[in-house]
Amino acid sequence: MMDFSHVTVLCVGDIMLDRFLYGRMERISPEAPVPVLLLEPNTKREMPGGAGNVANNILSLGGKAILIGVVGQDKAGETLCTALARHEGLITMLSRSADRPTICKTRFIATHQQVVRVDEESLLPLHAQGIEDICAAITAHMPSVQAVVVSDYGKGVCTSAVLACLAQQAKKHNTPLFVDPKGGDYTRYCGATCITPNLRELAQASQNMPVETEKQIEAAARRVMEQAHVKAMLVTRSEKGMMLVQHSSDVLSVPAHAREVFDVSGAGDTVIATLALAAGAGLSLEEAVPIANAAAGVVVGKLGTATVSFQEVMNELDQERGGGLTAARVLSLTAAQTQVAHWRACGLKIGFTNGCFDMLHAGHVSLLAQARAACDRLIVALNTDASIRRLKGEGRPVNALEFRAAVIAALRYVDAVVAFDEDTPLEVIRTLMPDVLIKGADYQPEEVVGAEIVQAKGGRLLLAVLQEGHSTTAVIERIRGR
Repeated sequence: MMDFSHVTVLCVGDIMLDRFLYGRMERISPEAPVPVLLLEPNTKREMPGGAGNVANNILSLGGKAILIGVVGQDKAGETLCTALARHEGLITMLSRSADRPTICKTRFIATHQQVVRVDEESLLPLHAQGIEDICAAITAHMPSVQAVVVSDYGKGVCTSAVLACLAQQAKKHNTPLFVDPKGGDYTRYCGATCITPNLRELAQASQNMPVETEKQIEAAARRVMEQAHVKAMLVTRSEKGMMLVQHSSDVLSVPAHAREVFDVSGAGDTVIATLALAAGAGLSLEEAVPIANAAAGVVVGKLGTATVSFQEVMNELDQERGGGLTAARVLSLTAAQTQVAHWRACGLKIGFTNGCFDMLHAGHVSLLAQARAACDRLIVALNTDASIRRLKGEGRPVNALEFRAAVIAALRYVDAVVAFDEDTPLEVIRTLMPDVLIKGADYQPEEVVGAEIVQAKGGRLLLAVLQEGHSTTAVIERIRGR
């Protein structure tokens, strides 16, 4: 069983404040041919970005992080420091600059789509005291970490002096060094264990070599690796997955995990954070890359600067390997609660329905389709086998929980599956507190378990239209010839 709890990663680089403002577009401005965004009250979100997001991903995956960088002596810097201070397991070593404002990226979102981004930053060179502070912090903390991540966004922190200090200290302590690069000169990262460019960045670093096919990507990567004296390169290829190129080793190509893509911002932070944690835990790069790929598959399904949890990555890997249907398809209540929190933080509306779903038929599919149309993410709660036996009698269920869960989770309408052993899902509903509770129209509103508490919290009840003539009991009776 993989465990990151004993791994501490040193994160060095450009730290920024990511700000998200949500609203809706209703008309075109009479002043210019641009849309008018009406901001919704109390929907602003602010969180650490850049190297700060890398650290957040490390913590979310169960590791520990030490974050080194620069923030300004301004309100955005105070907001950023306050946000970082909330995270248990994070040590921050931040140099406060009087002449460089805190980097701030403000994104305006309408209906889950980014409309425009406004950047506030300064490209003034980092002052000598700031460089000295960063190098001193690197030297002090390198002996206590198992991996290092450099997040270079080209904003001035990753100077030649800082990068040289990192390479020297990493070599001295035999610590793997991972770099998320910027610019076309990768000789700056000499001594790195692995660099993680995307295709556009690789093309730039290789002086515009073609990077369309895998052979072309390998050729470009090997040229850059030779020039920069780095040991390996992990090239991220968006919807085509990732390629790991190492000296004197076969290329490892990993396909992307197919899923609905909401936002790719911050996906590179998730990849390098997972890669560093896995390497720090003693895994080889060949073993670490599929884990990083699974994490990327999860995070692009979330809106905004997001993180992934250890459980989400394990579920993704289990599904890919095709083993352990129950483990892969059924979330524990705790894992489901964490997942719901992530979705809700992304501004998504959560739907919930429940049932035995013993033998899937057209009526079930119709109900689930109506349920998903009323929300952004749908959770289905299944009665356990013991629960069904108490409700339906011996001989039921026909299909065991793991098979019912696999079938339900395979439907495109369903985003998560949980199981409950009680006679009703009341405790599950109390824990997850969905925005929309869905049951069939054969129920009266007062008969729906959990409706009262969901509505009391501002949620709503949806009674889905049923397709007549479809029921599991009727199917079983027909099979028996009755």
